[in-house]
Amino acid sequence: MPSVPSSLLQSGMTPLPESPPMDYDYDVAIVGGGIVGATLAAALDGSGLKVVIIEGQPHSTAVAKGQAYALHLSSIRILEGIGVWDAIAPQVEYFSQVHLSDGNYPSVVKFKPKDLKTAVLGYVAEHRVLLKELLDFLKTCEQVDWLCPARVTATHYHSRGVDIHIESNQDEAPDAVNRLHRPLHVKLLVGADGARSQVRQQAGITTQGWDYWQSCLVATIAPEKFHNHIAYERFWPSGPFAILPIANNQCRIVWTAPHAQAQALLELEEEPFIELLQQRYGNQMGKLSLVGRRFIFPAKWMHSKHYIAHRLALVGDAAHTCHPVGGQGLNLGIRDAAALAQVLHTAHQTGQDIGHLKVLRQYQRWRRQQNLLALGFTDLLNRVFSNRWPLVVQVRRLGLKGLQRIAPIRVLALRFMAGLIGRAPKLAQQK
Repeated sequence: MPSVPSSLLQSGMTPLPESPPMDYDYDVAIVGGGIVGATLAAALDGSGLKVVIIEGQPHSTAVAKGQAYALHLSSIRILEGIGVWDAIAPQVEYFSQVHLSDGNYPSVVKFKPKDLKTAVLGYVAEHRVLLKELLDFLKTCEQVDWLCPARVTATHYHSRGVDIHIESNQDEAPDAVNRLHRPLHVKLLVGADGARSQVRQQAGITTQGWDYWQSCLVATIAPEKFHNHIAYERFWPSGPFAILPIANNQCRIVWTAPHAQAQALLELEEEPFIELLQQRYGNQMGKLSLVGRRFIFPAKWMHSKHYIAHRLALVGDAAHTCHPVGGQGLNLGIRDAAALAQVLHTAHQTGQDIGHLKVLRQYQRWRRQQNLLALGFTDLLNRVFSNRWPLVVQVRRLGLKGLQRIAPIRVLALRFMAGLIGRAPKLAQQK
């Protein structure tokens, strides 16, 4: 294999071999080096599989994204199993309660740690923290290489492998990937390249789904009073309104509204925006101030017809996206990554071909049904609470009263949303 210059391989990563001793350059190629792709690579550490991650953005650009995510207990356990959580934990904020309500209706469902017999209900982590610590962990993984920045231009699937044609961004790495005079040959290709996955499209895997009538406005708020580690999910006819506690006594809001309304909120001057926000936010934390910029994204629902094909698997947003209510999206992707890693590890240890459909079907059976249930639940939740039909309003408020008063139902709902129902990946900490 031709030499690849150091500008392509990130500092600390294992250099590519000059001449692979086997027919395959790598066992697994992961297209997409975001949080889900990096989690998969980290979860494969110690499996004996050689992995390459192909990512289109430089690490500095990828880490700088401003998102924040609610991390469920299932995701925490996966990150603990990988061995990266101890580095993440000091940089994130926990929430010990979740208050669920229907607008200004006085009945509030309060989820507490005693419902799960845990110390906390979850954490809120910024994108930059999660990805940076995963990247730092991967620098210590001898069996993981990076091609970055680089993109896949074509894929050719054969009976025994996949040929991956790659090129670089000429402006960022002019002499890097283009010196690969032949495609990479791997046993398995994994698409972790987001909702518009080129890997999925090139494989001809179809999807079903729709665009919602809503967009989500995201902003960081500094409240006058301490957030007390409480997360809020309030449902309004225009859409859910979430408040998540983050570090430095700040809060991240996700304000869902019809597209035009969300755009108008984005364009408002800061003072009138804060006035409207205060009305929606409430007075429990005193006066509010805006930190940084606001941004919006459209809410979408998408589910792939298949998660696998011959020598191909999809994880995270490449396989599914959902409404942001309940913070399911990234957590489902992390569970995908851990499940696929466990299936591949087991197959490799027992001498099976990791790219064979017989192996990959185990992953699809494991994750597709669980994901579909979560996606369906978030869609139902948004549609039931985002309307003014009198009968539906009465039914949902009776449901909230039932959740608050009947502990077993409340616990079941919380376990489902936290990803604690169904088969859980088992990852042994390697480091």
